[in-house]
Amino acid sequence: MAVHKRGLGGGVAAPPKAGENEVEDIGPTRMPVSETGSTPLLLRADHDGVATLTLNRPAARNALSLGLLEALRDAFAGLAEDGSVRAVVLAAAGPAFCAGHDLKEMTGYRGEADRGAKRFEALFALCSDVMMAIPALPQPVIAAVEGVATAAGCQLVASCDLAVAGAQARFATPGVQIGLFCSTPMVALSRNLSRKAAMRMLLTADMADAEEAQRLGLVNDVVEVGGALPAAQALAAGIAARSPYTVRIGKRAFYEQLEMPRAEAYAHAGRVMLENMLARTAEEGIAAFLDRRGR
Repeated sequence: MAVHKRGLGGGVAAPPKAGENEVEDIGPTRMPVSETGSTPLLLRADHDGVATLTLNRPAARNALSLGLLEALRDAFAGLAEDGSVRAVVLAAAGPAFCAGHDLKEMTGYRGEADRGAKRFEALFALCSDVMMAIPALPQPVIAAVEGVATAAGCQLVASCDLAVAGAQARFATPGVQIGLFCSTPMVALSRNLSRKAAMRMLLTADMADAEEAQRLGLVNDVVEVGGALPAAQALAAGIAARSPYTVRIGKRAFYEQLEMPRAEAYAHAGRVMLENMLARTAEEGIAAFLDRRGR
């Protein structure tokens, strides 16, 4: 099946004229690194049921500008309704995965009468909506991390269902160093790591390398440098081969039961099992398994 590529959140990508824009090699294609109206902030490529979203602000270390957050919000909303997509990979162009919020853009808000309060409030609300959209998606989302993922970038990794990191990937919540505690990244981080591990990252701003991130539970797998994207896509392809109905109800139930007391969680999971057991996909799958075992 052909791979279909499109640009999101910034118009349709157009090839730059000779010498017009500096370019950086990010794989099989070359993309302009300057952010212009014709350069998409987010790229999407679909192949065999897997959609790969690529953060495309490499010159800004893929910082989460207002425009990029809006592009992610819209992309996730579209994916939620796209029955052809069974798994999603979230990757990034350039040497960094994501450096967090765009502090230059945010500093520009301070010139307003309220010192940017309304804009900051709207930005943080949008960012939270984007992070919450990931576990709410019916498809599993796998982060493919090369380079640094810091502050809200680390939050983005923690919000994904699974994560694969290149061997030189690094993770941190360094806000405390500039007087801005990583309070919203804390929400996702504290739901991935133990309390003490999360607090250490938040209070010290220490950088965790890929192996440490795996030990802490922030990422699933560590692969060779440059291998995160193909490894994440292979993982996504395996998931895409499963029943989309089964994956969808399983992912939804996983996050629902996490917020419940244990007895309530078991009761809820039992209802989900019943719903799943009565589905034709389970009936056919169990019958095929028993048939194979009986041979």
